[in-house]
Amino acid sequence: MFTGRIARFDAPGQPFTLTEASLDGVGPGEILIKVKRTNICGSDLHAWHGTFNTRGLGGRLPTVLGHEMVGAIAQLGEGVTADSDGHTLSEDDRVVFPYFFSCHRCYQCLRGHRTACENLSMAMLGQADEPPYFVGGYADYFVLPAGAVVYRVPDSLSDDLASGANCALSQVMYGLERANQTFGDTVVVQGAGALGLYAVAVAKARGASLVIAIDGVTERLELATAFGADHVIDLTEVPEAKDRAKLVRGLTSGRGADVVVEVVGIPAAINEGLNLLGLYGRYVEIGNINFGKTVEFDPSRFVFSNKTMIGVSLYEPDVLSRALQFLQEWQDKIPLSRLAAATYSLEEINDAFAAAQTKRDVRASIVL
Repeated sequence: MFTGRIARFDAPGQPFTLTEASLDGVGPGEILIKVKRTNICGSDLHAWHGTFNTRGLGGRLPTVLGHEMVGAIAQLGEGVTADSDGHTLSEDDRVVFPYFFSCHRCYQCLRGHRTACENLSMAMLGQADEPPYFVGGYADYFVLPAGAVVYRVPDSLSDDLASGANCALSQVMYGLERANQTFGDTVVVQGAGALGLYAVAVAKARGASLVIAIDGVTERLELATAFGADHVIDLTEVPEAKDRAKLVRGLTSGRGADVVVEVVGIPAAINEGLNLLGLYGRYVEIGNINFGKTVEFDPSRFVFSNKTMIGVSLYEPDVLSRALQFLQEWQDKIPLSRLAAATYSLEEINDAFAAAQTKRDVRASIVL
């Protein structure tokens, strides 16, 4: 019998409620994860406010939010012996895993589009008032379903570094891969929160000749520089979009950027981002996940300059393995640990969300 706490999410606008739940164990192919650390991601904040329609994705309330996590194996279900890279798994091994679960056999999965799985499920969409209860990362345990992709965390990586791998880092890695960002490209990152900082670092690692970060929070801009940004643009100092575009043109020899990554989550950023692109530029849209929002832009400027817009939701699960490799290679070269500087206990989850909302913390984490 496994007994643990869950931070139950009953409805937008209401505080989390700590309750206990018990589980006899896991079924064949499943893994019971003892959660060690779960970050507060932007989509968690949106769900908390009710602006991310989890019910529209098949979610039900009450649920347990939290998906960007790392944990240790508490119990292996029958038949589970190795991770998705073939490494042997044992109890107490630390693991990370995509927070969404594909069936691996539908039309989309068989075409290599597991992010579009016709039977997709994910953390924070399950119901917390019926078994298995532990359906999100803000809890002592999480039940990983049978057939899920899972990777053992190298001993050289701490929990605070590994916890961001399965969402923010993998997401921007996948976005830049989809955009074919490569050596010599110039890259603009709209937003220097956790995803933006990872985007800066990954773009430089992929050989970008110039990376420009745009944000309005001083600490985030300072971190962007530490993560590899060659230039930063402060929204408070350059409040007009036309002036920011002029700056980007000046920094890119008048051509505009080859790649722009949007991780702000504000629809108005899209029009500006498209204008920051040069000829044949690729626009990577990640941040706008709220349904029903619209934006206006001049399609002729998009068409005549042969620009491409790439919508990125989730990531192909094998990207997570490369994300772990990236963290191993770069952990001593960039201050990755500063992304998880603010930690809270599960009992402090309401305070943690308040801090994340005010952007007092670049990223807040619940440590169990």
